[in-house]
Amino acid sequence: MSQDIETIAMSMGGGYFAPRAAAFEKRIDGVVAYDTCYDFGALAAPLLGAARNPLAMNNIAVSWAYRNALWTMGTKDADETARACAAYTLAPVADRIRQDELILAGMEDHLIPFNQTADFEKALVSARSVTTRIFDGPSGGAGHRQMGALTLYHAAVFDWLLEKFPASPRGSEKA
Repeated sequence: MSQDIETIAMSMGGGYFAPRAAAFEKRIDGVVAYDTCYDFGALAAPLLGAARNPLAMNNIAVSWAYRNALWTMGTKDADETARACAAYTLAPVADRIRQDELILAGMEDHLIPFNQTADFEKALVSARSVTTRIFDGPSGGAGHRQMGALTLYHAAVFDWLLEKFPASPRGSEKA
């Protein structure tokens, strides 16, 4: 009996780590990139630039994100953090991804610029298939991780799974 193995994760886990795992682990049959994180260094650059400005550090969102980045990356300053974040890019490995790929993205994601979705799609030159589902404002799913439309997110994922990995009828597997 064969098993299909799909990996689903969210945010950086789904947008970066799950596709990266698929690039090196051939037992994975499908990947759901639950938001796109094609180039984390590019995402972090504006925040790190803002963190270099003492006035910007008065903004609680900037201050928290910067201090969290230092803690998460184990770095001491903005320059070291920028170098650490730059290593998290799918550009050098995306062509190794051969599985079916479902990309989910919100048009108004406050963390990940929408252009990263197109960059990721273009880089998936060896994928068996690439399906992209874009959520807009009226759907409620335009934000990061489609938090305003989780029902639509689930429907997109389950519809894709059923299309790409149809279940065999119960009892028809051969032992």
